[in-house]
Amino acid sequence: MKGKLRFNLIAGIVGFVFTFIFSIRNNLWMTSMYRALLACAIWFILAFLMNWVLAAITGPRVDGSDDAEMQNAHERGTVLDLSTPDEDRELMDLIQSESSRKEGGDFVPLNPPKLVSTKDPEELAKAVRHLTEE
Repeated sequence: MKGKLRFNLIAGIVGFVFTFIFSIRNNLWMTSMYRALLACAIWFILAFLMNWVLAAITGPRVDGSDDAEMQNAHERGTVLDLSTPDEDRELMDLIQSESSRKEGGDFVPLNPPKLVSTKDPEELAKAVRHLTEE
């Protein structure tokens, strides 16, 4: 809170200084001071509104809260657990059952079908010529 108030005051002072410097050249002393004070208040309010909007966008902050539920809600989605469950026993059983099945000699290599065209090569050339003309 102290930092936010300091930021708002600095913004107000900056607005005061800029307005006073640019206004004193064309106006009287009191008119420049009045406008600079008004600019200070406006810049202070704008800085306050900017802090409020940024706080609303970023969400609530947890500052040393002992409430575990609030802490968990704040940390939800920030930690990624990439550990996998322990499935070593199931994997070993699967490998043993596969190896016992292969020992029987039932292995047949994969024979994919050949991709051979049954069309006449002249028909294919004619189709390609037709497609390239368009």
